[in-house]
Amino acid sequence: MELVAGANAGCIPCLGGNNSFEKEIGMLLGVFTLFHVILSLIGIGSGLVVMYGLLDSKRLDGWTKLFLTTTVATSATGFLFPVHKFMPSHVIGLLSLAVLAIAIAARYRYGLAGGWRPTYVAMSAIALYFNVFVLVVQSFEKVPALKALAPTQSEPPFVVAQLAVLAIFVVVGVVGAFKFHDVPIRTAHAQAGR
Repeated sequence: MELVAGANAGCIPCLGGNNSFEKEIGMLLGVFTLFHVILSLIGIGSGLVVMYGLLDSKRLDGWTKLFLTTTVATSATGFLFPVHKFMPSHVIGLLSLAVLAIAIAARYRYGLAGGWRPTYVAMSAIALYFNVFVLVVQSFEKVPALKALAPTQSEPPFVVAQLAVLAIFVVVGVVGAFKFHDVPIRTAHAQAGR
């Protein structure tokens, strides 16, 4: 979930020279970035499966655990990049972790009972949207053909892409909240209230 422009934007300044320590740090940062990206892509892929399940009124427990776990991990690992200032990626990460906490509570603590069902759907859709939002940002930053269309990410192609993604997630979230009518999950908290 790295929203930086370029490989070293916002990073701790280089120490100068090309010594082996700097190469090793660069290689470790590359491996960590790859790990972060893989987590993000797994979160997006599993999240799309979960959203489809919600639209079909299916819980898809295994996919849901994978989605929530990898999306939390994506947001958390985004804070481990070596930067020296607060960045837009940190805002997205904090918002993502907040909505994920609500989604996890709605699903596992409150068992999707009552108003927790649409809350879970909305928070899951928002968390997935944040990941896809970052995917679009990174795609326009890293893919040469897209970067040529929107070099500053303020041009119409970028804005249209982000608005289309937002519209899709709003529709999926609203429709999912109405269509997801599975039996509530039994939890210790729900059973204690009986």
